[in-house]
Amino acid sequence: MAQEENENKVKDNILGTERINRLLVKFAVPGIVSMVVNALYNIIDQLFIGNGVGYLGNGATTVVFPMTSFAMAFSLLFGDGAAAMFSLKLGENKREEAAKSSLAGIMGFTAGGILIAAGYLLFFPQLCRIFGATDAILPYAIDYGTIITFGLPFFAICAGGSSLIRADGNPRYNMIGLFAGTVINLVCDPLFIFVFHWGVKGAALATILGQFVNALLNIYYFAHKMNNVELTSDLWKKSFSYIPKVARLGVSSFITQMSMVVAIAARNNVLTQYGMQSKYGPDIPITTLGITMKVFAIIISIVIGLSAGAQPIFGYNYGSGRYGRVKECYKLVAVLCTAVCVVAFLIAQLRPMAVISLFGSESELYNEFAVKCMRIFLMLIPTAGVQIMSGIFFQALGHPVQASILSLSKQIIFQVPATLILPMFMGVEGALWAGPVSDLLSILLTVILLLAYWKKIFSKR
Repeated sequence: MAQEENENKVKDNILGTERINRLLVKFAVPGIVSMVVNALYNIIDQLFIGNGVGYLGNGATTVVFPMTSFAMAFSLLFGDGAAAMFSLKLGENKREEAAKSSLAGIMGFTAGGILIAAGYLLFFPQLCRIFGATDAILPYAIDYGTIITFGLPFFAICAGGSSLIRADGNPRYNMIGLFAGTVINLVCDPLFIFVFHWGVKGAALATILGQFVNALLNIYYFAHKMNNVELTSDLWKKSFSYIPKVARLGVSSFITQMSMVVAIAARNNVLTQYGMQSKYGPDIPITTLGITMKVFAIIISIVIGLSAGAQPIFGYNYGSGRYGRVKECYKLVAVLCTAVCVVAFLIAQLRPMAVISLFGSESELYNEFAVKCMRIFLMLIPTAGVQIMSGIFFQALGHPVQASILSLSKQIIFQVPATLILPMFMGVEGALWAGPVSDLLSILLTVILLLAYWKKIFSKR
């Protein structure tokens, strides 16, 4: 009787029956809002810091950003991996295995957040130097980053938990949690900076208060509101063996974030070195390209939100053998992601100062280099949508090798070498041209992998 009931639930699951465009609205729209809101944590800080502290304060957030990306990498290693396995096991009607994968993910990203925070607190000034802090920026980076570090365990539960909640079919709850955290950050930032005059410390405190509330809401969801499985106490010990399996499926997301960390470290140090030899100095290039990257992060958040919203659709239908629905979903998401990136390209090329001025008004030299950052670095952003969503597509279907190759290509294989080599011939602006060079090469690799594996992944398993 119980088996028959489970089979009926599988047949009635909307992931396998509802029209793809309606499913994307249900899953991707909250996912987009969630990812954008998550990206806004840093953007909100920069908006208020730029207007209340100055561009050196914004430079500090650029230095600290790769450290939070490092923590994000471990959160997504277990969060995205657990979400991918969860969807696949639900599609195969293996609910206990789906529950164990969820618990394995929760254990992984929570422990990771605690351990990373402890390591940062021991070596924070040295880490700031590794990520390109100049003498002028370093004091701001220490003030801002030390407080941010205390919030990393909450940040890990927010980031890793979001993937699981979406996979469980409740993207709206995830959106509410992230939105609540962002509202708290948005309210507290001006209060702490302009009223209490706490500077970058106030911005950091506002951020971790929002993350704390979001983390509490995620914990409550896992304990009381899971839709498809029940996370009972007797499953905890049985779930430890699933941690490596979950991590294997999340390795693409991990590599994507770690690639970003390595790329930012290389870029910040190159900007410092070659900026000192230019009329701009070391602080302006680091700060302005950091702003460009934060704006870029919002665009990529929309792309990832679309792709992450499609992930349970990919995984469930692939696991249940509905390959036509998987292909249909891929094509629709690819078109939408490309459209978003084209809009971003037009804004970057036609109205760069409209974006830059939001982060404070500085000198003519500052504005000159900021415009170059927007126009050059984002020159080939229209190609980024398909490249990023294809990595998530391979990951959702249980093909981590192809997903990892795509994740590595943009940042590590192409962008880091270009960042190190081009400035030798072009000066500090060479670091900007590394963006379009890596975009071009990575989209070519994406097309090659799709042509090579498309038929293979849809052959009968």
